[in-house]
Amino acid sequence: MAGGGFAEAARAGGSVKISVIIPALNEAESIGAVLRAIPRETGPWGEIAECIVVDNGSTDATAEIARAAGARVIAAPRGYGAAMSAGVTAAVGEVLVFLDGDGADPIEEMPRIVGPLVRGEADLVLASRILGRREPGSMQASQVLAGHLIGWMVRVLYGFRYTDMCAFRAIRRETVECMQMLEMTFGWNLEMQIKAVKMELRVREVPVDYRRRIGGESKVSGNLSASVQAAWRILGVFWRVRG
Repeated sequence: MAGGGFAEAARAGGSVKISVIIPALNEAESIGAVLRAIPRETGPWGEIAECIVVDNGSTDATAEIARAAGARVIAAPRGYGAAMSAGVTAAVGEVLVFLDGDGADPIEEMPRIVGPLVRGEADLVLASRILGRREPGSMQASQVLAGHLIGWMVRVLYGFRYTDMCAFRAIRRETVECMQMLEMTFGWNLEMQIKAVKMELRVREVPVDYRRRIGGESKVSGNLSASVQAAWRILGVFWRVRG
């Protein structure tokens, strides 16, 4: 379906319209494969109305490859949260699915992520790499430890135990809009999860198998400096979202 766009897969009325949002920074090696793996068929869990790739400063062919694979490509300032927020603003779907553009998220599990939301069983559904199986090398030990630590902190401060902050998640657009998200960097996912607890939303974590990224370098764990900066920004969310 390359070049044909995702909208053609959502012409029949009646199903919940889903917008898939993928932030991408220099993901030319993987973005084409990610887009080809997104299901086009309509099912009881909904139908993909569009796939938005948010290019926030790529210096490679990420945007061109994504566009050729049928995605709607928009630009955003640098920053993970900035890309996510731009995607939310641009989306037309009732349900938003977020995932990374590196090919590590198990896209074939999308019906399991979206299903509880569409059936009215949950308000926020998160993929959990910690509860699932992880391909060797897909996550560093420091990432697993950070997930446990942050989950413990959220439980102590807010009374809910998260196991992960995986990008792969589903939520209704109107719910995100009510959250008034502010984080423009790597703290965006945690801000959403904390606000979900504070808003007393029904949260569900779904175990998924996690793979190694197809290519390129992780923006968080790819080097020590990036990891430290991301850690500080994420920890800062607890202070900024307090109260």
